[in-house]
Amino acid sequence: MSGRYAVIMAGGKGERFWPLSTSKHPKQLLALVGDKPLIAQAVDRLDGLVPPENVFVVTNAELVDATREAAPLLPPENIVGEPIGRDTAAAVACGGALVKAKDEEGVFAVLTADQVMGDLDVFSATLKGGMDLAEQNDILVTIGIEPTYPSTGFGYIESGDTFDTADNVEFRKAIRFVEKPDEATASEYLSTGKFYWNSGMFIWSVQSLEKAFGAHCPEMLELMNALTGYAKAGKIIEGMDATYPDLGKISVDYALMEKADNIVMACGTFAWDDVGSWPALESHFAQDESGNTKIGRVETLNANGNIVLSKDRLTAVIGVKDLVVVQAEGVTLVCPKDRAQDIKQMVVALREKGGYDGLL
Repeated sequence: MSGRYAVIMAGGKGERFWPLSTSKHPKQLLALVGDKPLIAQAVDRLDGLVPPENVFVVTNAELVDATREAAPLLPPENIVGEPIGRDTAAAVACGGALVKAKDEEGVFAVLTADQVMGDLDVFSATLKGGMDLAEQNDILVTIGIEPTYPSTGFGYIESGDTFDTADNVEFRKAIRFVEKPDEATASEYLSTGKFYWNSGMFIWSVQSLEKAFGAHCPEMLELMNALTGYAKAGKIIEGMDATYPDLGKISVDYALMEKADNIVMACGTFAWDDVGSWPALESHFAQDESGNTKIGRVETLNANGNIVLSKDRLTAVIGVKDLVVVQAEGVTLVCPKDRAQDIKQMVVALREKGGYDGLL
């Protein structure tokens, strides 16, 4: 039996959670939900399935020390930093190289550091079933999440016939990946019972990943092969420094998942939230009698449906509704809840304007 491994991608900037999330301390390093940083929760979820020495984290070079501090269960050398962001295909190739350097027949899951899960026994069964199938078949396994509402914020996977069932988890053949839809299309997807949210989680063997890269994105196969040599010599960082500057940016969805014809989708029925922006916190915290989500030292008067986070000082809001108000890291943010996605644009604008580096 091949070894079991996991690669956690932790390179996100978490800009939609600014000002609490900054480039030096992004979302995955925060205890946004629960009492541990999200990256630590991602490691904990693997308990009993993948031993800590077989868990790798691919993050940004400047976040390596902070990530090691946030995920103390992992060997420090298992947390590596990319010199520059080259999107998820490169991160997967890097993770694949780290696994291959230890075990050429290894099977590994690709997970993300900034999602929140519930029903962990179901999550574990889904991961284990996917690993079993990836070990026995030349397939690329992805995890689709059973949708609970017609979201326009996620991509979708259309599923087809049943491929296998294990531990009450159904695995179906994946027909296609589709981009984020409008609301009418999302509602149509839900009514068919065939469409699942694209979670960005994958499971495959080293050999199946190499084969897929070779067929659909040779540049990433070259990268994986080169980095495997560096990883075997204990010089993965030098390897990334040498190879990354000339790489094109491409996501693993574009590089592989939208092209391959051997994709199997696990039907994920566990609770899942990618905690994409401030309004997502409403489902993880109790609201007061006026529907306000209050985190930290917060007082409200005649205020309804607001999300207010106040770090290290009192924030008082009066007579307003449906706002996000955040006081953190020397910054005060106020915006309507339905404009929370625009926070990322504000961060980009401030970065271009200059003079705010310590706050971004």
